[in-house]
Order: sequence, then structure tokens, then C-alpha cells
Amino acid sequence: MKSDVYLTLCVVLAVAFQLADVASVAAADTPFIGRWALTIPGGGAGWLGVVENHGKLEGSILWGGGSVVPVTRVSVEGDTLVVRRVRSRRGKAAREADVIRATLDGDQMKLTIQRETANGKTRGKASFTGQRIPPLPAAPDLAKVKFGAPITLFNGKDLSGWQIMNTSVPNGWSVRDGILDNKAKQEPGKHTSYANIRTTAEFKDFNLTLEVRVPAGGNSGVYLRGIYEVQVADTYGRPRDPHNMGAIYSRITPRVSAEKPAGQWQTMDMTLVDRHVTVVLNGKKIIDNQPLLGCTGGALWSDEFRPGPIYLQGDHTSVQYRNIVLRPVE
Repeated sequence: MKSDVYLTLCVVLAVAFQLADVASVAAADTPFIGRWALTIPGGGAGWLGVVENHGKLEGSILWGGGSVVPVTRVSVEGDTLVVRRVRSRRGKAAREADVIRATLDGDQMKLTIQRETANGKTRGKASFTGQRIPPLPAAPDLAKVKFGAPITLFNGKDLSGWQIMNTSVPNGWSVRDGILDNKAKQEPGKHTSYANIRTTAEFKDFNLTLEVRVPAGGNSGVYLRGIYEVQVADTYGRPRDPHNMGAIYSRITPRVSAEKPAGQWQTMDMTLVDRHVTVVLNGKKIIDNQPLLGCTGGALWSDEFRPGPIYLQGDHTSVQYRNIVLRPVE
């Protein structure tokens, strides 16, 4: 009797190990693994990353604005990728989930998203698309990169060469004393979103230098090519974080803290070449030729190969910029 039990146990364990091996191979071989540039419902920019970790699929997502966040579950059902992200409703125990389903046609992805309520009902199905992001090249040798003649993006006199991006909200941008000044006045207990501003010209790879001054609690951002946000914020004295001054928002944490206290002018030197970024803040290199895995929250689009503008975030708080100069890669 004991030998029969032992034999049965061995068979069960053998089958379990075989199934685990099959699951591991299936996860490793799935064509969904990779990074995907999404055009989400309404035309906004998104991003999806799928990786294999010890035979299990894991994922993270960016949906329009905000940060890159992990998803709850990733699985493959037949030829369909299923991504599930559970959302807790503020102040309520019940939870809802966003369920994304995706199929492939080569490097193109067709997706749907649907909200699943706590009682299992679904609503609000919408379709959107994705594109596989090509592998990142090796980090460029910046010593060999040739930059063209400097282009002054802000003349210090008026808004020539700039345009307001969202005209349905108040505009706080003006020019005074050689400063590009955003006044985002707020009422106590209420937040009013103000307009962002962008260059009319668009660029490929470049070096960009500028000076910025943020007030106490200030929050802005410099978007390189309209898709990668270099964070501008009052984070002096805080532990290093991918949301701090000079970070690539929610993606790359500065290797050292170099921000100044609020109210002081700070220098930023940003180089974007071959989907790699270098940031020098107040004379200290805080990001050194690091790869960019995808767009950041608030991007104009998710296509990392499309030329784009420099855009400055004005919707959060007041902020000031000056001496904005760009040197394109030749």
C-alpha cells in the first residue's frame, strides 16, 4: 500500500514538473513578450511591457498620464494576451478591474479594454492599437556625436516659436523681464489645470539646455520630443526617486541628488540620442546615457521615432523658464 502511494506521488510530482516546464517554455516563447507603444482610446499615448520571470509572465502599463505601474495578472489564452489590472475604488471595499485583450498581426497589436465590476459584469468596451517597439541600440558614444549650431528657442521678449497646447483651459504663460513665466493661480481647496506650452518646431535628437525656477511645492516638466518627461519639481531634501527633479518621470531615478531649494534658478542640460538620455542638473550628471524604455505619462504620442517638440508642463503649478537653447544632432 505504501509503495502504491509512493508511486502515485512520484507520478504526480513528475507531471507537475512537466507542466511547470511547459508553462515556463510557453511563457518564454510567447510573441507578446516585449515593449509595446500604445495608441489608447481617444488617441492618447500609452505603453505596455511584458516580461518573463521564472516561467511566469509579468507586465507593467502606462495609460495616458501618470506613472508606469505594474498590472495584476498577465496570461495567454490561445492566441490572445489577457492583461488584468485591479483597481480599488477610493473609500469602498469593492474592486473593479480593467481587462485588456490583445492579438497580434506581426508587430502590430489589436487590443480591447473593458471594465469588469466586482459582481462580474462588464461595461465600456473600447478598441485601440499597439506597435512593437524595436530593441534598443547600444548606448551612443556621445564624444563622437556632432551637434549643430545652437537654436535659441525662447527669445526673452515674446512667445514667438511657441504655442499653447490646450486652449480649453486657462493660459498662465506670459513673458516678462526675459522670463517665460507660468502663473497658475489656485484657490484654496481646489485645483485648476492650466495650459501646457510647446515649440512650433519639432526635432529629432539633440542637446537642450535651460534654466528653471520652481516655487515651494512646484511641479512642472520638460518633455523631450514631446514624449519623454524630465521632471521639474520642488524635491530638495527628499530621498532619490523616479519622480524627483531631473528624473525621467517614473522611469529613471537620478543616481545622485542635485536639486536646489525652491525659489532658486537651476540649470538643466539634457541630451537625447538614439533613445538614450543624459541629464546634468546644476552641474552634476544625474542620469548618464541611460536607455529609454518608452514614453512617459502625458506624452503627445507613443511613437519614439517621430520628431517632436519641446513642451513645458504648466498644468500643475506656477513655474519659470529662461535661456532655452537647443543644439540638434547633425
